[in-house]
Amino acid sequence: MDAQQYLSEIKTKLVVSLAILSFVIIEEQDLGDRGYFRARVILGNNDFLEISEYFVIDNNKTIPQRYRYQWMNDAQSTLRKRWDNVPHFPNLPNFPHHIHIKSENNVEPSQAIGILELLQIIENEI
Repeated sequence: MDAQQYLSEIKTKLVVSLAILSFVIIEEQDLGDRGYFRARVILGNNDFLEISEYFVIDNNKTIPQRYRYQWMNDAQSTLRKRWDNVPHFPNLPNFPHHIHIKSENNVEPSQAIGILELLQIIENEI
């Protein structure tokens, strides 16, 4: 696995997923053993999803280093969920990985997830 392969898998998933109506790629970088991907997505229920991930490839495995995936209603006024690893909740298990659920103040521990795992979660929830 290299960055080009991972980016290709992400784009393929965005195209074939029945949970996605449309998407716009804002930025992508293929640096061989690392990369970056950012896109804005309209989901099948018309909700909005913004994805941003900097990743590295280590031992043929993709590891998200910095990520932020924000799922909002169609008007982009109500948070559904946001997964990120900004280090601002040091007392949570699995720090810095956490998820905001329906509110900036409702924060729960999470696991590190990549874009492909995120899209699977979204598909299962809508």
